Amino acid sequence: MGAHLARRYVTNSDTEPDPLKPAGFPSDLGFEERKERVMIATQQQMNEAQLPVEQRDYCAHHLLKLMKCKRDNWPNFLACKHERHDWDYCQHEDYVMRMKEFERERRLLMRKKRIEEAQAA
Repeated sequence: MGAHLARRYVTNSDTEPDPLKPAGFPSDLGFEERKERVMIATQQQMNEAQLPVEQRDYCAHHLLKLMKCKRDNWPNFLACKHERHDWDYCQHEDYVMRMKEFERERRLLMRKKRIEEAQAA
């Protein structure tokens, strides 16, 4: 999972995107009907639920449902398996999407470098 760090500092650092910076290419480049992701949970809902900042992501609405279920069904925490599964699945999908975005950015940087080298030659 740390392969991008090794590639960044050991090999081609000019074609490796920085994971801490926003994407350098438009998000719809190569995709005509690509939809932008939107937050379902509002800032007010997350504030009222006192969600930690690190959990305020695109899956926060699932986490809010899980927290409500746990509160309503206490001490029977096993009654919230479905909500837990939904939240875990959303987290996994979010991780996969971020990895795909990272790989897309890396490939676009490599393409840009190839085009610049071909024009210079």
